[in-house]
Formats: sequence, C-alpha cells, structure tokens
Amino acid sequence: MELIFEQSVKGRKGVSFPVDNTSEAAPLPKELLREEKAELPELSELDVVRHFTKLSRLNFSVDTNFYPLGSCTMKYNAKGFEEAAKLFAPFHPMLSMLPEGEKLSQGSLELIFETEKLLAEITGMDAVTLQPMAGAHGEMTGCMLIAAYHKAKENKKKYVIVPDSSHGTNPASAAMVGYEIITIPTAAYGDMDLDAFKATLNNEVAAIMMTCPNTLGLFNPYVKEICDLAHSVDALVYYDGANLNAIMGKVRPGDIGFDVIHLNLHKTFGTPHGSGGPGSGPVGVKESLVKFFPSPRVKKNGDSSFSIAKEDKSSIGSVSNFFGNFGVIVKAYAYILQLGREGLIEASEQAVLNANYIMSRLKEYYDLPYNQICMHECVFSASRQMESGIHAIDIAKYLIDRKIHPPTVYFPLIVKEAIMIEPTETESKETMDNFIEIMIEAAKLAESDPDILRQAPLKTPVSRLDETKAAREQNVCCVL
Repeated sequence: MELIFEQSVKGRKGVSFPVDNTSEAAPLPKELLREEKAELPELSELDVVRHFTKLSRLNFSVDTNFYPLGSCTMKYNAKGFEEAAKLFAPFHPMLSMLPEGEKLSQGSLELIFETEKLLAEITGMDAVTLQPMAGAHGEMTGCMLIAAYHKAKENKKKYVIVPDSSHGTNPASAAMVGYEIITIPTAAYGDMDLDAFKATLNNEVAAIMMTCPNTLGLFNPYVKEICDLAHSVDALVYYDGANLNAIMGKVRPGDIGFDVIHLNLHKTFGTPHGSGGPGSGPVGVKESLVKFFPSPRVKKNGDSSFSIAKEDKSSIGSVSNFFGNFGVIVKAYAYILQLGREGLIEASEQAVLNANYIMSRLKEYYDLPYNQICMHECVFSASRQMESGIHAIDIAKYLIDRKIHPPTVYFPLIVKEAIMIEPTETESKETMDNFIEIMIEAAKLAESDPDILRQAPLKTPVSRLDETKAAREQNVCCVL
C-alpha cells in the first residue's frame, strides 16, 4: 500500500477556503514563519478518506475479529456505553475547579461518588479511588498506600512477596516504591507453593501481591490461609484485579482477606482496551488505608450535593490529574448499571464456561501443563509441536492469516512455549468453534507441513519480521 505522500499530485486540493476581504490579518512574528513551504501531500478529500479507510481495514480489533488475548480480557465494548460517555462530554468534573464550578459539575461528581461506591461493593472494599490511569499505575498507587501504612505505624518492612506466575508489573511496581522482591515458585497444583510461602514469610514482609485467579487461570485453594498468615505479621495482601472478570459477583476479594485491590475498568467493566482507548485502574482499600488515599476526593454533603474534599494530611498526594480518565469511568458506570448484580454474575459464569469449553476441546492437540478445571482463561504449551520444530510464535502467526488475533504467547513465563487463551463471555459458541478448528488445523499442520506455519503470516501487508530488529529500529512508516 502506497504512503500518502506517494499518492500526492501537485496542485490537487482537498478544501477551498473563502477569501476574507473584510480585514487584513495581523502579521505573525518573523521567528514563527516558515522559510520554506510545508512539504505536505496534495490530495483531494476523497483520496484522503479512501487512504485512511483502507488503513483502518488493516487493523485487528474486537469489533472486527476474535481477540482471545489471555490475561488481557479483550471483550466486546458495547457502543451504548460510548453514547453514555458522550452525554457527559460538556460536564467534565474538571469544571468543579473553576469559580462556581461545583454547581456546573454536580452530575459528574455524583457519578464519580456512585462509581466508587459500586466498585467498593463489588470488591468488598471500604473505599475506592478512581485516580490511577491504568492497571500498572493502580499497582504502583496500591504499593504507595501500603508503604504509607507501614510508615505511619513505624513498621520496619523491606520485602514484597510475589508468585513466579505474577504479571511483571507486580514486582516492578513494588520495586519502584522501594521494596525488595521475594519470588515464590508455583506448586504442582498450579499456584504459589504454600509451604515455600510459609518458610519465607517474616516480620519484614510488607505485602503479598497475588492475582487470583492467577495467570494460569487457576484459583488458589489456600488464598484465605495465605491472607491470614500475612496479617499475622502485619503484612498487607494486594489483589491484582486483572483477572476479576472470572469472579465478578461471585467472590469479593475483600471478604477473603485482601487489603488493597486495583481494577482494570478497561478490561472487566466494558470499556475499550489497549489502542482502542485509554485505561483506568481504580484502587480499593480496607478502612485502615483510606486516610492515605490520593487527593482530591469527592464527598457527599448533608444536603445531598457533592463537593471536593480537602486533602487529608496523611494522603500520598495526587497520582494523576484530578479523577483519572473520566470518560472511561462513565462507561464502566453504565456497564455496571446495565448488567446489575445478576448480570455481573452471569458475565463471570459465561467467561469461565467459555474458557473451559476451549480447554476441553484443545487438550487433545496441545499439552496442558495444569490439567484441571480453569477459570476465565486456559494455558496450553506448544511443547508437543516443538518436536516438529514449531514454536508457539509460529502458531500465533498462522492465526493472523486466519483472521484471528493471536492469544498471548510465552506468558506466564513458568510454562514452556505458553499459549494463553481467554475467550471472555462476549463471544458466541460459533466463534469459539471456528477458533478451535483453526487451532486443531495448526496442530495437524505442525506434523504434516510445518513450513506453512514457519512462513506465516502470508496474507498481511508485512510478513514475518525480525522482531528483535523491529523493536530496536522502529519504523512505523514502512507498513503504511
């Protein structure tokens, strides 16, 4: 496909501006003027529209293709929630920072207040802040709150414990706040080894960070015991909410001992994810940590109006501009209201059912390192295909040719040649059956004609790249 500059025709115009004879424009300062004309392409409006429409058709998205990206919960984002966000476009809560602004932003402030209450109820926490802008940002905020808690108590804490199956942002967030990391291996039952955890836990441990269900899609059977043991040495327990879609409405993390949680509104609560839109990573806490919350916060007054609360002297301060990504928050609020309690429960049940359906259909063709009922995602290994010289990346590339976004590969790191699949609750049985048949087809090709997999993708504008070189020498123009 040609670059837009290659389509340029000298003298061709897309717009015509009317001549203004009413007044002479004020001259710009000389230092702001170009010495040469801008080298922009010359095209008609139709040329431009067709160019960018063709580019858009090269994209993978949930709107156009199945997106079974494990650990990322890439579920369909209903367009009605986008419309809900548009309703609030003129009434951003930042209005409240202007003189008399709180009167103009009462609806926005009420939505923030009510969203925090709903998320606290769903998670079993006592309070929620909407400031963090994404999951990893929420993790860091949570770690800052944990550090503030221990500092206030004059606790001498040095370590944060993470399982070896954790998301990489867990140890990174804790390290950024100043903690040393202790990694616990995974036991044969597919989760953090309880005995190893007990042997490691000591009075210098500040927190344990867990994803539950974990990145293998398995729910830790000892989670309550782990929380109780942590609390016995005044360590806090952090819940990585990336996989909340598996237990939403079924289990409240706060009820089983978690003290801090971050949520991914751009995953679990029906708002665009990744390049489809900005993120949002609210953090919920138990009562003992509320006073350390980022500021500002919305408070409800005695007359049922809403205002901005003054900063608590114990606050860790602001972690983002005002209340984070407000548009994403509006969509999540609409999602929760539309589904309601029963709808949230059904969404989780359907997500778990779909993942187990795929797992049961494919385990004959791919190795399943932890062969047990999973939650919302399942993790296979392409170790069997390696006997034919085929790796997980080859299968992923082949799926691109078949109009399916690849699942997550090579994560979690504890599974050799990992293929991590999360169908979510929004996909139909027909879509999943098509995916399953293509995965079976890939497994058979690995035995009969592995070169097809090694050469894939062949139907895309750019075929197999040197991915290391592409990462180090980025040239985004080359694919346009």
